[in-house]
Amino acid sequence: MSLDRYSDAAALTPEEGEVQTAELVVSDDVLVKAFALGPGALLDAHGHGDSSNVFHVLEGTVTVLQGEEEERVEAPGVVFHERGVPHGARNDTEDVVVFTASLAPMPGSG
Repeated sequence: MSLDRYSDAAALTPEEGEVQTAELVVSDDVLVKAFALGPGALLDAHGHGDSSNVFHVLEGTVTVLQGEEEERVEAPGVVFHERGVPHGARNDTEDVVVFTASLAPMPGSG
């Protein structure tokens, strides 16, 4: 068994406008989920009232939505979302974008 869990994210192959996900780590206190956004895809803004969220941009350039702000973040990149702040992502490029989202603590774990 490999310690590296990235292969689950690398296996994602979204089409245009599609968002695909894979859970890479699930424990009592953290969730790490991979997101692959096809060209033109949107991950709607949402918030986590009891958890912080960190995006790690692994491939491509993603437009990160945070509150009222938008910023293009190129791989490698890291974006921190405070608890309760609405956040999402959009792929404005012609290539697939891959990032992970780490959520801690897990909702309901505290």
